Amino acid sequence: MKPAPHGSRPPSPRGRGAAINPPNRFKPLFLERDADWDPSADPDPRTSFYQDCSQSVITRNRSPDLPFSASVNPYRGCEHGCAYCFARPTHEYLGFSAGLDFETRILVKTNAPALLRRELASRRWTPQTLTLSGVTDPYQPVERRLEITRHCLKVLAACRHPVCLVTKNALVTRDIDLLADLARHRAVAVALSITSLDSDLLRRLEPRTSSPARRLDAIATLRRHGVPVGVLMAPIIPGLTDHEIPGVIAAAAQAGAQWAGMEPLRLPLAVADVFTDWLAREEPQKQQKILDRVRALHGGKLNDPRFGLRFSGEGIWAEQLARLFAVACRRSRLPAESPALSTAAFRRPGSTQLDLFTDPLGQTPPGSGS
Repeated sequence: MKPAPHGSRPPSPRGRGAAINPPNRFKPLFLERDADWDPSADPDPRTSFYQDCSQSVITRNRSPDLPFSASVNPYRGCEHGCAYCFARPTHEYLGFSAGLDFETRILVKTNAPALLRRELASRRWTPQTLTLSGVTDPYQPVERRLEITRHCLKVLAACRHPVCLVTKNALVTRDIDLLADLARHRAVAVALSITSLDSDLLRRLEPRTSSPARRLDAIATLRRHGVPVGVLMAPIIPGLTDHEIPGVIAAAAQAGAQWAGMEPLRLPLAVADVFTDWLAREEPQKQQKILDRVRALHGGKLNDPRFGLRFSGEGIWAEQLARLFAVACRRSRLPAESPALSTAAFRRPGSTQLDLFTDPLGQTPPGSGS
């Protein structure tokens, strides 16, 4: 067997951020591989897609740390496969693992556009900024084929309803027509998440996302078409990507970003297992330093779930990251706040179902294999 190219363990499956399936905290039994199992000898795991039969699509939260209280998530799980993704533990509620399952078993809400239109039409709905998505990326690879996010945007554009999008995929520029339409009513803001400018690192850390260059091009394209766009450095990984803060902010500003945000790394629940395993494979010499600094950010733990601290951290390392980020933004003249969106132009959908939403995607539900 050839030695691993980075760490002392066998490499992750091609195109995957996770190489393990840690136990599901809600299941009493767990099937474990033999100690000498080599994942590189197994066929690369394929992605399976499953129909999500949710009866509502707007999710609400009461977290004081989040800038939004309502969101729409067309997908559960994310094929982008970011090794650090905070959303991985949500897959455990579905009976899956937060590891490889999270990026290979994707639930798709093919009825999301119709549900969204129905909920916006309700007199009980108060117009407010929706985040698309609040958990997983709305432009993950399968969106190119299914176009669920695009059809949700069609609903929002028709209603002139404000929406904020966060993505790591340049596919967002496909929907420039709808985004530009919303922008005319001050009803849209887009944030491109750029964690690093190192393409080799991102191929291993965020294996199925767009390259840094394509994300910067997406910022330029959105700005050129009048769509408010910013950059989000989330997460910043101390000891791995924190030194890139000035470079990422400067590059995003030069591309046309109008604001910037940041968030230090946190490793809740099973994410800690997945990311620690990733470090052992890909960055073994930096592993201990990175984990020690993450603990220093969160009171000696890999994650501090307390409101007010979980997204910012505390202590000297948190202060240093915040200062470095603030200086970078000041030099690039980027504010920390995105523009306020408006509900003034909102038009509530009528009660008549449009043909578009009789079959939201114009196709049959996805099968079980990709």
